[in-house]
Amino acid sequence: MPSILEPRRRIDQALYAVVMEAYVAGVKSLRDALDETGSTLVAWVISFFLVGMYWVWHRDLFARVRSVNREFVWLNLIFLLPVSLIPFASAVMGEYHDEPIALHLYGLVLIVASFARIVMFHYVTKRPALLWEPGTTRTRRIRLAISAAPIPLYLAAMLVAGPAPTVSLAVYFAVPAAYFVLITVLRDRPATASDADDFS
Repeated sequence: MPSILEPRRRIDQALYAVVMEAYVAGVKSLRDALDETGSTLVAWVISFFLVGMYWVWHRDLFARVRSVNREFVWLNLIFLLPVSLIPFASAVMGEYHDEPIALHLYGLVLIVASFARIVMFHYVTKRPALLWEPGTTRTRRIRLAISAAPIPLYLAAMLVAGPAPTVSLAVYFAVPAAYFVLITVLRDRPATASDADDFS
């Protein structure tokens, strides 16, 4: 004999089936969304840390600067140009993460930013009147080497972009970590502690 609750049970089952179908469809949509936007998110995270690295270096440099001249202002603007292009290069890399040209563009922007940084650092340290405390030649060389340290990693990322784009992304992602490890190691060594102390 059918229960009086049988129609209600069927409605409940149908409702649960609809809810489960909506859930599964939502999960598929979320998975699809992550597949579509995951590379953009990765590019954004990489760029966040790289821009942070440049910002910290810029802050550290200007903590040592007592005054500026017109040439130094222009060098600063030239440095900020490639840094301001990082979001554009990041968007291209996120959209075309499997395309070597997108990874090369990203690396090129970072290399130009690094060279502009080196030129600006070299300029200001060769003019002691612009600094609170001029450093020694040895200190200047070590700090220039620290500033140039990311460039070989950017070049490596560009070289592997064709055969291994995922490895290229991983190298770009590793640059800020490697940079801060380098500074930490130099700070911990008595022979280089004072030379690396101004870097964060």
